[in-house]
Amino acid sequence: MHRPSPRPDHTGPPFNALAARRLRAALGMGPEHVAHGMRVSYGLAYVTPDLVVAWERGVASPANPELTALAGVLWCSPGELIGRPRTLREHRVARGLAPEDVARAVGLEPRAYLRMEETDGWRGTDRQSAALADVLGLALPDFLAVTGREEKLADLLSSAVTTRWQGYVRPVAKVVPLDRRLLEQVLQELHQDYQGHMAATLSWGGGSGDSSAAGRDFLDRIVEHFWAAVDKRP
Repeated sequence: MHRPSPRPDHTGPPFNALAARRLRAALGMGPEHVAHGMRVSYGLAYVTPDLVVAWERGVASPANPELTALAGVLWCSPGELIGRPRTLREHRVARGLAPEDVARAVGLEPRAYLRMEETDGWRGTDRQSAALADVLGLALPDFLAVTGREEKLADLLSSAVTTRWQGYVRPVAKVVPLDRRLLEQVLQELHQDYQGHMAATLSWGGGSGDSSAAGRDFLDRIVEHFWAAVDKRP
């Protein structure tokens, strides 16, 4: 019995299943038309209508070659088919760039750049980091995430809200190049939110276990709270 060729076994970027379904419907295509186009025009012989449906239902996600082919069939850019990128590779794919293009832009050998992608370990200089942010169009939160600085920021913010926030303005500023006065306002707000939340939990009659759980939840999302507070400022 004939069996289709197996799919490549590697993870693709975060896939936006709803966008794929909407784009296909807008073109008046069925899953069978998408599968046929990917087989004929891109040589992906294993793609079936059932696989296309699985992508659109979020049961599976297309890998890089599949995403490129799917975008071609749906007449869109790969970036329109992916969710919010998190890793260096996902940001590159979202911009439709080859590894060699990014490596050239930041001044690295392609092999060295690809190693950083594969290990999620950016080790470029400050100049190369600035070039990376430019070529990939990275917003500051994304820049911190792909260069490995988000974890350090989380540690500093956690210490700031659980102790005296004033002592962490300068260390946070070294990680996040924002105006000092803005950072002071944000850290003070986060400190008050955390302490107020802890006090409210206790006042509602909860025990130390409830308070600890509430505190852990706040700290687990401390970076999210930080950027939300920054965005509120003009």
